[in-house]
This record gives sequence, structure tokens and C-alpha cells, in this order.
Amino acid sequence: MARPSNKNIQAKLVLVGDMGTGKTSLVLRFVKGQFFEHQEPTIGAAFFTQLLSLNEATVKFDIWDTAGQERYHSLAPMYYRGAAAAVVVYDISNVDTFVRAKKWVQELQKQGNKNLVMALVANKCDLESKREVNTQEGEKLSEENGMFFIETSAKTSLNINELFYEIAKRLAIAQPSQPSGMNLHETENSGRRLFCCSV
Repeated sequence: MARPSNKNIQAKLVLVGDMGTGKTSLVLRFVKGQFFEHQEPTIGAAFFTQLLSLNEATVKFDIWDTAGQERYHSLAPMYYRGAAAAVVVYDISNVDTFVRAKKWVQELQKQGNKNLVMALVANKCDLESKREVNTQEGEKLSEENGMFFIETSAKTSLNINELFYEIAKRLAIAQPSQPSGMNLHETENSGRRLFCCSV
């Protein structure tokens, strides 16, 4: 029997970050439990949906995985506009991706959604021996910008579910309860990919 206190939340979530940071791998690990050693670069953006059931709410994520290449940067606002949550991803073995992550944080803050749930993700923790960005740097950046910080590995699945559960929990706290008429189970675990804007 459904819990009367349970609410349904549909949330747009966008992933941003440099090319090669593992954004698509994070999403595929979360949505499908898959990991590919050689993941093709995303063109424009890819779209996925996933459902999470918490005690507080059932959250349906509409996930936009944006392309990291510079030539697609101008398209990014189209995807993060209206987002309830944003995940900024960098690769712990590449300091340049961390520098770029700082710019993404600034850009997301400028777009003006004061209730945006933001996460800073230090990905590729399986490459510890090649680490160029220490944990403290990531923690400092997240604290300065009111984000939560987590280190992940799409390859080993370290903290992948924890990342999305934490976002869902924060969305459940932030959003007032409202009845929903949508059928949440229809699109569960679908992984449609949409491609646009190829050059």
C-alpha cells in the first residue's frame, strides 16, 4: 500500500564538465549498471530517465548528459535552464578538468536558480596513482559554493548510487508536497539517447 506521505517529484538533472571526465559513464552506471572502457564522446547531449524511491519521495530524474567538447559549450544553457539539480564533474587525474569545473560552477550560479541542488563530483577515483587534484581542493571548492562533494568511480561503481540518492534527498526536502497524475513506472529504467546538433 502506498504511503500517504510519499510525494512524487519529477526533476531535471544536468551533468556538465570537460570532455573525458566520465559524465556518460556515471549516468550509464547509475541507470543501466553498465561501464564501457572506451565510451564514445557525447554529441550535443544524451537523455536518460531513472526512478529513485526514498522514504520522503519518489523522484523521477530526467537526466541530460551534455557534451564536454568546447564546440558544444554554447548549447549548455539550453540543457541546464530549468534544471532542479546540476552535477559538475571533473577527473581527479587531470587538473585542467578541475580548473574547468570551477568555471562551470560560476556559470551555473549566474543562471540564477537559487534552489538549484549542485554536486561537485571528483570522478575516476580508480586512477588514484595518477591523481592530480587532491580531495581537499574539491572539498574547498564545494564548500565555497554551497555544493555537496563526492568522489566517484564509474568503473568500480564507487559512490555512484550515493551521489544520486543524495541529490534525490535534497530535492525531496526542497520541494513542497504536491499530487502528481503521471505514471512514474512507465519510463522506469529507460535509457533513450537523443542526439542533436552534430557538426
